[in-house]
Amino acid sequence: MPIRYIRDPYQTRYNQRMTTTLASWNVNGLRAAHKKGFLDWLHSAQPDILSLQETKCHPDQLIPELRQPAGYHTYWAWAEKKGYSGVALYSKTEPNNVQIGLGIEAYDREGRTIVAEYDNFVVIGAYFPNGSRDHSRVPFKMAYKAAFLDFCNELLAAGKSVIFCGDVNTAHKEIDLARPKPNRTKTGFLPEECAWLDKIVAQGYVDSFRHLYPEQTSAYSWWSYIGGARGRNVGWRLDYFFTSPDLVPRIAEAAIHADVLGSDHCPVSLQLAD
Repeated sequence: MPIRYIRDPYQTRYNQRMTTTLASWNVNGLRAAHKKGFLDWLHSAQPDILSLQETKCHPDQLIPELRQPAGYHTYWAWAEKKGYSGVALYSKTEPNNVQIGLGIEAYDREGRTIVAEYDNFVVIGAYFPNGSRDHSRVPFKMAYKAAFLDFCNELLAAGKSVIFCGDVNTAHKEIDLARPKPNRTKTGFLPEECAWLDKIVAQGYVDSFRHLYPEQTSAYSWWSYIGGARGRNVGWRLDYFFTSPDLVPRIAEAAIHADVLGSDHCPVSLQLAD
């Protein structure tokens, strides 16, 4: 079964119903992505809510069209370290409330999280830490994951519907990367990293793409720049939209837009029936 390429972001299995389109993209440097056509993609796709990861900039470093695209409210979290990490949120509807960070300095100084509350749900855009090739940052990554889940669960306990998205820097199952066996000892597919995704699913959070396409193979959102991996589709699915269980009946479509270039990641999207 081929990857679903949905070029019309409003094409859904509920053609007669209005939908809200959410998109997430690790742009691997927003200024670099801009040179590769980011704004053309944004104007074409027109997501209602867009989460960006690895922006690698302060908003003051951006041209006005990137900092505040027409029709969007924008929110930013940046790292203390220049040219590193960073997340952003573009939203056509002004959120009721926006929180920058989880409220934990160790993570927030790296610009990893934005929380936006709307009338019917809370959207959390996140860039999860990379564990590093020598695994030196795996403990930090796992601690962020634990704090992130606690934060989501607190929202649920308060009666909120939750959507979280972004680059989780982990492929969940063997189906989610092209070469699982040789990568089992590498960060991004370590047993403890995958076990966290098992845990959130066990607690009721739903991977929207796998909910609709549980057997879809060769569906990846990141490819190494080395060795022509993208052309050969030797990739990993690292980018997700998870929802709380109450939102599952509203999931109209979930897609991986592997034909969109501009980064070593591609955008992923979620459509909710209104």
